Amino acid sequence: MSAQASLQNLKVQKIIAVISIVLFTVKIWAWYITNSVAVLTDALESVVNVAAGLFGVFSLWMSARPRDFEHPYGHGKIEFISAAIEGTLIFIAGVFIIFTAVKSLYQPTVVVKVDVGLILLGASAVINLLAGRVCISIGKKNNSLALIASGKHLLTDVYTTLGILAGLILLYFTKLSWIDSVVAMIFAIIILITGTKIIRSSVAGIMDEADEKLLNNMAEKFQQSRKPDWIDLHNLRVIKYGAILHLDCHMTVPWYYNVVEAHRVVDELSELVRSNYGESMELFVHSDACMEFSCRICTMENCTVRQHQFERLVTWTINTMSENNKHNVHTT
Repeated sequence: MSAQASLQNLKVQKIIAVISIVLFTVKIWAWYITNSVAVLTDALESVVNVAAGLFGVFSLWMSARPRDFEHPYGHGKIEFISAAIEGTLIFIAGVFIIFTAVKSLYQPTVVVKVDVGLILLGASAVINLLAGRVCISIGKKNNSLALIASGKHLLTDVYTTLGILAGLILLYFTKLSWIDSVVAMIFAIIILITGTKIIRSSVAGIMDEADEKLLNNMAEKFQQSRKPDWIDLHNLRVIKYGAILHLDCHMTVPWYYNVVEAHRVVDELSELVRSNYGESMELFVHSDACMEFSCRICTMENCTVRQHQFERLVTWTINTMSENNKHNVHTT
C-alpha cells in the first residue's frame, strides 16, 4: 500500500472517531430525555464506536509506519488486532444490552418525549450511514481491514438505530412499554452476530488463514497469462500483513536459461501481479530448473534438449499451485 493510501486511511479513521464522539453525545442526550432502554442500547453501542474509532486511529497510524529491523514485513498485523478488539467490544455491548432489556421487562420504565428521541436518532442514523459507506469504500480500495471493520460497525449501528426507531414509533402509538425492551433484545442479537463475524475475520488474518477467493482469482489470472517458458508454478503462499499481501512461489523455467533469462521470467510474473493487484501485493519468486519429467507438461516449441514429448498441461488451481513439489504428468 502506498504512503498516500496509508495517510488517507488514517485521515478517514480520525474523522470517524470524531463523528463517533459527537453521535455518542447525541444518543446519551436522547436517552436522558426519553428514558428508553432501547435508546440506551443505541447509546451503549456508540460507546463501542468511540473506543473502536480511537483504537482504529492508533492501529492505522502504527500500520502506516515504515518497516524496520524488528518488523521486516511492516506493522500491518496491528489492523487485525484492532478489528479483533472492535469485534470483542461489539459482542460485550450486545451481551450487556440483552441483560438490560431483560431486566427492563421485569422492572419497566416510563418512556417519555418519544418524538424528540425519534428526531435525534434519525439524524444520527443518516450520518452513520454516510460515514459507514465511505469508510468501507475507501477500506476496500486501500485493502484496509481496520477501516472496513469500522465501516461495517457504523452500518450495524445504522441498522440498530432504524430498528429502535421503528420500535419507538410503535411505542408512541400503542403505549405498550414492553415493546421498548423487546426491540432492544432483537437488535442486541444482531450486534452479537456482527461482533462474532468481525472477530472471526480478524482471527483468520492473525492466523494467516488462506483467502480462497483471492487465491482463486490469482490462479485464474496466472492460468490465462501463462507463457510457454512458465513451465510450472508451485509452492505458492500468500500472507497478509494489514493492507499488504506477500506472495511467495516457485517458478520452474528451462534448465538451460542463464540468470538474465530466468530473471526475465520472474519479472514477467511480477508485472502480471502488479498490473492486477497494484502496490497491495509483494512478490517473491524462487526460480527452479526443469527436470526430465517436466518435458511431459512443457509446451515450449523447438526445444533442442527435450527428452519426452508433451502429453498434457497442468492447470494451475489453488490445489496445484499450493503443492510443495514440482508438477509432473500425473498431477491432478
